Amino acid sequence: MYIQQLLDKGYSVKEFPKDSIIYEPDMQPRFVYFIKSGEIRMVTVNDDGKEFIQGVFRTGQYFGEPALLINRPYLAYTFANKNSELILVKKTDFFDLLKGDPEFSMDLIKVLSKRLFYKSMMLEELANEKAEHRLETIINFLFTDISSGESLKVTRQELADMTGLRVETVIRGVKLLEDKNLIILKRGKIYKI
Repeated sequence: MYIQQLLDKGYSVKEFPKDSIIYEPDMQPRFVYFIKSGEIRMVTVNDDGKEFIQGVFRTGQYFGEPALLINRPYLAYTFANKNSELILVKKTDFFDLLKGDPEFSMDLIKVLSKRLFYKSMMLEELANEKAEHRLETIINFLFTDISSGESLKVTRQELADMTGLRVETVIRGVKLLEDKNLIILKRGKIYKI
């Protein structure tokens, strides 16, 4: 939505090849990143090297603003899942955008609120020992932004990384959810009932 406006204002596009790092923990925030094309994943990595997905951002979305808003170092890594084109908006320009565009400010509040809700929900789920329940909760949450007839755009590995489960457990859990008529599986894709 805001991508074309930024391009019209003369912002340039920077390309990030698949698997490249956009930023990493302890870096100071300098930009908010608007995705012209591609897909970005934000992850934290534990001492054993296991990734936990904090979020996946796609074309038209933006990321990196929480740390920039409070002037704190990043806590996670962001990687390009695919070749991606990003528009990097400097801190002062981002604040000007917030001040000058009430619609964008309201959109940012909604985006941050949704992310906060997701984090709260996942904290509660991680305390729940039942893998199937964790999986059902994350799938239902992901369905909130999906129209009827569309499939989830996440892999089994991403579901595992989002829930702290093993891929094998996710595969079994997805099959159980289908058996209970809570989801539909078609050619390996997950659809709403």
